[in-house]
Amino acid sequence: MKYGVNTMVWTTHVGERHAPLFSRIREWGFDGVELFLSPTEPSGLPAVKRILDGVGLERTTCSVLPRAASLIDADAQIRARGAEFLKQCIERTAELGGKIICGPLYAGLGVMTGNRRTADEWKWGVEGLQVAAQRARKLGVTLCVEPLNRFETYFLNTLSDAARLVHDVGEPNVLIHFDTFHANIEESNPADSLRAVAKELGHVHISENDRGIPGTGHTDWQGIFAALKESRYDGWLTIESFAQPEPELAAAAAIWRDLASSGDELAREGFRFIKAQSEEIDARAIHTRRNREED
Repeated sequence: MKYGVNTMVWTTHVGERHAPLFSRIREWGFDGVELFLSPTEPSGLPAVKRILDGVGLERTTCSVLPRAASLIDADAQIRARGAEFLKQCIERTAELGGKIICGPLYAGLGVMTGNRRTADEWKWGVEGLQVAAQRARKLGVTLCVEPLNRFETYFLNTLSDAARLVHDVGEPNVLIHFDTFHANIEESNPADSLRAVAKELGHVHISENDRGIPGTGHTDWQGIFAALKESRYDGWLTIESFAQPEPELAAAAAIWRDLASSGDELAREGFRFIKAQSEEIDARAIHTRRNREED
């Protein structure tokens, strides 16, 4: 597995001024960073790519569609804007040298209708993602679609629904994005739910139940890491928690207090924790195998 950290731990506005941060992230042991992406973010994209290449960090991207550019809106013009927004994000991901873009790539964050999703919304979401996937495949990019908790979307909440969406889209470069924070709310047993969609799993976000430092809350980390190992998942484990989020991000994620003393502390401590969890599961598996061989 590869270890990553989302730059939203510090900021949603990344630029070449963050070269010292990228260097620190590499020094702490991370394999890559995840950048929040839009048609205008990050600024100075070629310079950011050059810096990341220079320090040896791989990259993934994440994005969320604006409220006025949704793939599932009843207004065809809004759906068209959503398709164009996603197309630009895919192209910028490739320009950065990234191979994965993840997130709720179907609708605006927090957009609610007051009703359950409709068959038409599902059809529009499938069609929009099919078009995006075809463009992404030409650029070597995979889309990983994230179910969110019920307070952030009504369209896709569970891993089983995400698996059905991936199946209906039917493109090999559309997979599931699993986030421990959302699963802690929506799944009766996140580890078992993860096992059930292992074949469609493409990306993993690591976040504590309160979005703070991984390992400081009540998330079933042993169960989740065991499920990942059993499934032979070999992709990214990317920390997406928040320390002291900027006002716009704080409002979007409904965070009204500091969750760590700094982004640096959250990233360092989170990395130590998830790496230790992964190594512990490996050691336990080796011990079990040796015992079986001796028997």
